[in-house]
Amino acid sequence: MSDVITHAVTALNDKLAGEGFDGTAKFVIEDEGAIMLDADGARAADEDAEVTMTADTDTFRSILDGDLNPAAAFMSGRLKIDGDMGAAMRLGSALA
Repeated sequence: MSDVITHAVTALNDKLAGEGFDGTAKFVIEDEGAIMLDADGARAADEDAEVTMTADTDTFRSILDGDLNPAAAFMSGRLKIDGDMGAAMRLGSALA
């Protein structure tokens, strides 16, 4: 597992504050791997999900650091979303 994925899993779990996520979501970080989010929190995995969000490492890091709003990343084409937009919006609120 890459250092980027390891750091992202830790950061996502910190942001979720032990609450998990109501649904299933997958983050695909280009050239690094995938992260799953569900009721148990974040973990390195690549499984089917209600929504899949794909971004490069810099975009994903900016979202996690709070420097880039997920909606703004999507609108600018830096974040691609495939699947349930409602789940993506719930997750965007949790990451803000």
